[in-house]
Amino acid sequence: MTGNFFPEGLERNEVPDVVVARLPQYVRTLSQLLAEGVQVANSQQLGEKLQITPAQIRKDLSYFGRFGKQGRGYRVQHLLDELKQILGLTIRWNVAVVGVGRLGRAILNYPGFNPDGFQLVAALDDNPAVVGEQVGGLTVLPVSSLAEVVNRHQVSIAIVAVPIAHTQGVIDRVVECGIRAILNYAPIAPQVPPGVNIRNIDPVLSLQSMTYYLANGAGEGAGF
Repeated sequence: MTGNFFPEGLERNEVPDVVVARLPQYVRTLSQLLAEGVQVANSQQLGEKLQITPAQIRKDLSYFGRFGKQGRGYRVQHLLDELKQILGLTIRWNVAVVGVGRLGRAILNYPGFNPDGFQLVAALDDNPAVVGEQVGGLTVLPVSSLAEVVNRHQVSIAIVAVPIAHTQGVIDRVVECGIRAILNYAPIAPQVPPGVNIRNIDPVLSLQSMTYYLANGAGEGAGF
């Protein structure tokens, strides 16, 4: 499933990746403000919640158009709706989980995907002892059926949670099936062709970056 949510004249490659990475944080914060009954918020208020300077927020949002008026702030609902559309969160994205070990099972049983527009529609593994099990309401299918599953369920995103030794081979197979968005949980950086968007989740790397601040005398409250 595809869509073009960018303002006329704006190309995706004009927006820095670091800005795109912050947009979901804006969405989450705006949703929290709405839940608190806040209807209008300025960049100072948003910056305090996100620990980002007001100038950075204004610069980030300027890539996508004008959303507020100087001195009046942003209408929270309007800005939230616009950012959701830009991120493609106004439609449902079907997701397949490849790898049903301990991590894969935790992902399949996590209830937080559906409210944000991500529907887990398939679970796959190459272990005969796992294939056929019910996990998170899905029957685990063999990895050999991946292409059929992708076509049948119109899968747009794959979450790969397999051991390091199998990661590159699985991701190659995922790419061959036409999937262009992959979330990888193995602690390696797999190679993918141009046009495929991959995000690598590695908690150890995050911990190692935090210990830099601890080892170099960052005080309490220092941001990482």
